[in-house]
Amino acid sequence: MTEDNVYKGLAGVVADYTAVSKVNPETNSLLYRGYPVQQLAAQLSFEEVALLLWNAELPSADELQQFISFERSHRALDPAVKQAIDLLPTDCHPMDVGRTAISVMGAAHPQSEDASPEAELAKAQEVFAAFPAVVAYDQRRRRGLQPVEPRDDLDYSQNFLWMTFGEEAAEEVVDAFRVSMVLYAEHSFNASTFTARVVTSTQADLHSAITAGIGALKGSLHGGANEAVMHTFEEIGIDKSESREQAADRSKAWMEQALAEKRKVMGFGHRVYKNGDSRVPTMQRALDAMVAHYGRGEIMGIYDGLQAAMDEAKGILPNLDYPAGPTYHLMGFDTEMFTPLFIASRITGWSAHVMEQRANNALIRPLSAYNGPEERQLPGQATD
Repeated sequence: MTEDNVYKGLAGVVADYTAVSKVNPETNSLLYRGYPVQQLAAQLSFEEVALLLWNAELPSADELQQFISFERSHRALDPAVKQAIDLLPTDCHPMDVGRTAISVMGAAHPQSEDASPEAELAKAQEVFAAFPAVVAYDQRRRRGLQPVEPRDDLDYSQNFLWMTFGEEAAEEVVDAFRVSMVLYAEHSFNASTFTARVVTSTQADLHSAITAGIGALKGSLHGGANEAVMHTFEEIGIDKSESREQAADRSKAWMEQALAEKRKVMGFGHRVYKNGDSRVPTMQRALDAMVAHYGRGEIMGIYDGLQAAMDEAKGILPNLDYPAGPTYHLMGFDTEMFTPLFIASRITGWSAHVMEQRANNALIRPLSAYNGPEERQLPGQATD
């Protein structure tokens, strides 16, 4: 095998077919089951998008109502999951909590080993419904607060915010959160999705595949970017007394120095998009709405200055994580909770891929090019 046959990082390798999503190079649009994600984010609830990803078609009114009833009845934090979370230190990363919670859900599930399409869909929907309580409880326990029980009179996004903050969120906040969930839900064979498919290909259960996906998403090169964006904002310094223009000038100078020092600044560029991440304009509008709602022009100033400096120096455009990080910050989420929010959304895409892999499975087992020592013998051992 020559170096020409080795594709480091599987770059350029087409591993399988998928009907779940694709990036259309002609329009630079991310498509879920053929629909541009910006259209879905503009018009549909997250519940509708989840059903689209799982079932390949938009739901009828009856199908949507059945799912809404199911989801609202499975929101409560399972006592066994809460007990497991309580055993974890409050200074561990919240991604460790998410990974543990899904594993406990799977261990306790009576249909854990049932891989029928009906059982897989039901388990995917249960995880979708239950995970917001994990994120909400983990943020609250780190702040020394008691959990907030879910409400069945609120939709998915409203209830998520209710359980996290203990009060009903304003309509603008709910809508911005819904948009973020839709945009993060799916993205073809990214690292965590491919990990979930590899695990599924061994005929492991759905919860194992999702747990493995969380492990991949925890890495800073995949899922930690929205957190890293906010850490950049914090390093620059968020001063509420500054004008948007003042914050922009200061952050632009910071970026210029960071680039001169050859520092890696997260939130810019993407391996798939060559002409900019098509999700960014939609998410940036959500950020604009949050800046206006909370009266935080200095946040947008930092955003503007960093983006302008990166564009001028490198011509590299933002990815989805860049506007998502400050949006979640303004909503009140702790920075370390941003990637668990990614989990809550991406559960839909992961489980859609698990079911697709299961339906037409082949064990994923690539070859490797060996570059270690040639065959050798232990001292005193004669060859035949």
